[in-house]
Amino acid sequence: MPAELNSFGSATFLELSAIIVRLLIAMACGAAIGVEREWKSHAAGLRTHILVCLSAAIVAILTIEIAHHNAFNENEVRLDPIRLIEAVTAGVAFLAAGMIVYAKGEVHGLTTGAGLWFAGAIGLSCGLGFWQIGLIATGFALSVLWLLRVIENKLPEKPDENE
Repeated sequence: MPAELNSFGSATFLELSAIIVRLLIAMACGAAIGVEREWKSHAAGLRTHILVCLSAAIVAILTIEIAHHNAFNENEVRLDPIRLIEAVTAGVAFLAAGMIVYAKGEVHGLTTGAGLWFAGAIGLSCGLGFWQIGLIATGFALSVLWLLRVIENKLPEKPDENE
């Protein structure tokens, strides 16, 4: 059943409850990644990861809604919902790249940048309704961030190249 335009706005193809659940799951997944980054005092922390994940979920939901909207059912309009996913990927990549800094011969922010890109992907999956994938991927990401940190801390330190 396609969405219909009314005086208040556009009716949604998806049930409002489904949209709310998808957005809440995206927020929770973004928060889970952001808490770890916040705990380690990184620039992109809790709020940043939540907003990236939530915004990606909104774009994903809009992709579904646009595909079912009456205004785009005409043959005159060429619709490619994948373009919105590409736009999210490009936008988040730009944001993530801004987190990467090279200073004093060391690179910082790679994991934070990757976390932002990941939050965008989780948001897209939740927004498109594949929240199970988003939850599983969040669990995997947390295991990478937490468990691998434990392993890294047990490894011997690299010798200083200047010595």
